Amino acid sequence: MSSTTGANYANAADPAAAEVERLLPDEVAEQRLTFADILARRRGDTRPGLLFEDQSFTWDEVVREAEKRAVVLRDLRREGRPFHVGLLLENVPDYIFLIGAGALAGATIVGINPTRRGAELAADIRSVDVDLIITDSAQAELLDGLDTGVDADRVLTIDSLRWAEALEAAGEMELPRIPEAEDPAATLLLTFTSGSTGAPKAVICSTGRMAALSAINHLSFTTADVTYNSMPLFHGNAIFSCWGPSVFSGATFSMRRKFSASGFLPDIQKFGATFFNYVGRSLAYILAVPESPAERETALRLVFGTEASPHDRDEFERRFGVRPIESYGSSEGGVILSLTPETPRNSLGVPPEFMDVHVVDPDGRECPPAEFDAGGRLVNADVAIGEIVNRTGAANFEGYYRNPEATAERVDGATYKSGDLGYRDADGYFYFAGRGGDWMRVDSENFAAAPVERILARFPGVALVAVYPVPDPRTGDQVMATVQMAAGAAFDPAEFGRFLGEQSDLGTKWAPRFVRVVEDIPVTATRKIDKKDLRRQSWTVPDAVYLGDTKALEYRLLDDDDEAELLAQYERYGRQPA
Repeated sequence: MSSTTGANYANAADPAAAEVERLLPDEVAEQRLTFADILARRRGDTRPGLLFEDQSFTWDEVVREAEKRAVVLRDLRREGRPFHVGLLLENVPDYIFLIGAGALAGATIVGINPTRRGAELAADIRSVDVDLIITDSAQAELLDGLDTGVDADRVLTIDSLRWAEALEAAGEMELPRIPEAEDPAATLLLTFTSGSTGAPKAVICSTGRMAALSAINHLSFTTADVTYNSMPLFHGNAIFSCWGPSVFSGATFSMRRKFSASGFLPDIQKFGATFFNYVGRSLAYILAVPESPAERETALRLVFGTEASPHDRDEFERRFGVRPIESYGSSEGGVILSLTPETPRNSLGVPPEFMDVHVVDPDGRECPPAEFDAGGRLVNADVAIGEIVNRTGAANFEGYYRNPEATAERVDGATYKSGDLGYRDADGYFYFAGRGGDWMRVDSENFAAAPVERILARFPGVALVAVYPVPDPRTGDQVMATVQMAAGAAFDPAEFGRFLGEQSDLGTKWAPRFVRVVEDIPVTATRKIDKKDLRRQSWTVPDAVYLGDTKALEYRLLDDDDEAELLAQYERYGRQPA
């Protein structure tokens, strides 16, 4: 659930806002603009464009650096092969310049996730027909011994003499007209999904869509703003909510090599940042750093991201004086839901007027509105929860690269199917109920993980909780929860059982059979909880795992005898625990 789109919060009091508003998003489509056209807006601009560590580039220098790399890419293009350039880099200036170079040279830039390893990393690269990899000497070691399908002499390192010489030579050359760079439908980016619930898929983003998103997402940025990004550039959140809008508006773009909670405040102060973007657990990590009076003295005026809890948004506003803006979306771009001032506390918000968003059951029928008890707890989850879809959203999704089966799962005629579970109240506000993989079936009853997670999150001392299905030895699923306790808090199984018994909204099948207690819940590179990894590990892990009697609501540490008995049951019925 990473964001690609946010509302446009106009800042009429800022005179520079008028300059930004001269090019409206619908004009991007009408004029068939590309991201190269958006980048051209910054040519000749001598204001600061990129700040990184102790380096500073004007916008004009950013454009010229992109042009030099476009010349290099053009000379390295091979006929008869996809012009796909993989970037295996941290957040460094070359990454930014190369995205611009791709737009200017008609190349497709593929963001390679450096947190992937071995065969999975090689499979990612092969799956998108990469013909050239640009990396550095440190990251290149990740490729040693891997069958990526890329010839050894087609792996270039930006800290090598060869690269420096190529850029020096390119500085003396002009970039000729390249027809692909002028086609809005040409693919500019392939961004992999986070892979939190399944294998990552490469989402297609055309250069025309990138131009439109840069215009739509600028969140009232002006030339006086300094945006700050520490999210990985191989992920859509960084590009679509920060980098592209900065190019569009002329705001100064600053960035960090990789996310650091302890480095956040010093960076915000150093760069004078007025905006930053986040995804997943990033806010929680920032808030885990000891509070400082300096937090109220920054220049921050806008914060945008996804998946922060209401508690974390409240706490960030208290400490930094800025309320984070949240939006539900995805790299695919098929559904957008945004918070409004009237949005209920745990809701995702509402879609924009041009989107026809609904919650439907497996047969495509509209689910009835959610009903809540006096305490605000969902009481008809069995019928209210379904898949979030946009009946006019298929046109916004450009597909997964070379993956027609996965693309077909998202598209049904004009309808875009998000794959996410949710429900909608009588006033039209949407709520998240989990990923499609979070749907579980216990004793023939279907339910989603998110409502169970919300209940378990109430247990005193819980800092973070993930609920997911693991195979039942015989049939269907069993509920498993992994919890991370707050600093200084301990998990008491007896108290946990008593707590469950007091929750009036706990479904009869919702009590977890297994509870795993960890110091840190695993997350993906974009700091989303890695449920795929949790499900793969199941309960067969060395961490403390408690086995529950889901009728009596009693829990005890799973011991060797319990494990042997469980494994024998799986073997008896020909199933595996993960």
